[in-house]
Amino acid sequence: MAHRSVEEHVAHIRSLVVPAIPTGSETVQLGAALGRVTAAAILSPVDLPLFRNSQMDGFAVVAAELHSLPVTLPVVGEIPARRGTPPTLAAGTAVRIMTGAVVPEGADAVVPVEDTTATADSVTIARARVAGEFVRDRGSDLRAGDPLLPAGLRLASRHLAALAAAGIDKVEVRRRARVVVISTGAELTETGKRAGPGEIYDSNGTALTAAVTACGAEVTFAIVSSNDELSQLRGAMLMGVANADIILTSGGISMGEHEVVRDFLSTIGGEVGHIAMQPGGPQATGVFSGVPVISFPGNPVSTQISFEVFVAPILREAAGLPAAHRQRRTLSADVRSAPGKRQFLRGRALPDGRVEVVGGPSSHLVAGLAASDLLIDIPEDTIELKEGDPVETIDL
Repeated sequence: MAHRSVEEHVAHIRSLVVPAIPTGSETVQLGAALGRVTAAAILSPVDLPLFRNSQMDGFAVVAAELHSLPVTLPVVGEIPARRGTPPTLAAGTAVRIMTGAVVPEGADAVVPVEDTTATADSVTIARARVAGEFVRDRGSDLRAGDPLLPAGLRLASRHLAALAAAGIDKVEVRRRARVVVISTGAELTETGKRAGPGEIYDSNGTALTAAVTACGAEVTFAIVSSNDELSQLRGAMLMGVANADIILTSGGISMGEHEVVRDFLSTIGGEVGHIAMQPGGPQATGVFSGVPVISFPGNPVSTQISFEVFVAPILREAAGLPAAHRQRRTLSADVRSAPGKRQFLRGRALPDGRVEVVGGPSSHLVAGLAASDLLIDIPEDTIELKEGDPVETIDL
């Protein structure tokens, strides 16, 4: 791999990953549709509401009969919200009705209980009502055949509620990329355990798994390769190609000894080199049994920023999700940048529209990244910026 620019490496990764991501749609159960993206517009198969029902707890009446006020009507029954069709309301009577219950034939208005004086068998109404008052007509929300949800919509709980209300139990959604995440490093140990001498917790597996999911793709499984044996990594890769469209790895691609991912990629004709970028200079790619392998450096900030720059835009685009929001902001303080490298500083948006740098540029400062809500994109030919200078930011 030659010493590429960020733009050149973005193009290279797109050439590997985009053809590997499945297209088309699949049908999933409603309970599995949260976060998926609709493949086509969904029309309501039914009227909503399904039937004429009461908006209030009260009394169903005929509005035209409420003359010579106050008027007292006999109460001839009660209609709770339950299955079935109530009897037709007889002229000159009222019936108790609960919110959501079927309004009986013959009635055209509901008088809220708080606007009445009632006994066990009668109700007195002192104010005139109009036909349709506190009655939800069938189809007043949506008619059968009307659009319920558009294509390209990422389904949230409110959308699932609308689908369920229309009796829809399956949804056609866009297919999503299947991704395997592999963290490498003999120094890694699991979170929740006590770290021994020289051990660190595997944060990259957690971060990449979450980031992939947030981009609308599916992590089929994540593996921690807890030693630097080439045979173990090859076994993990073999499991990966059987279950993934894309494999993401972290660690093991530097120029020193015991760089297991670099050694593996050399056996399959992969590329290992440096990008004019900080953090995230070391980068590597390859194709194993037809599956692209995208390899990030092991320092946790480098891993996460590499994913955001090189892979997240592709996954979001494939899933039908909007790209990360970019915005021009002004700096709250002077900034220096490494010459010849495109720098992605961690930053935080201030209430006045400016942006401040959070923490330093080093690739191990996870607390600074956690405290950030955006990246500050500094061009590689820029060495120094002053307070008030404009910069491009990328929301995290």
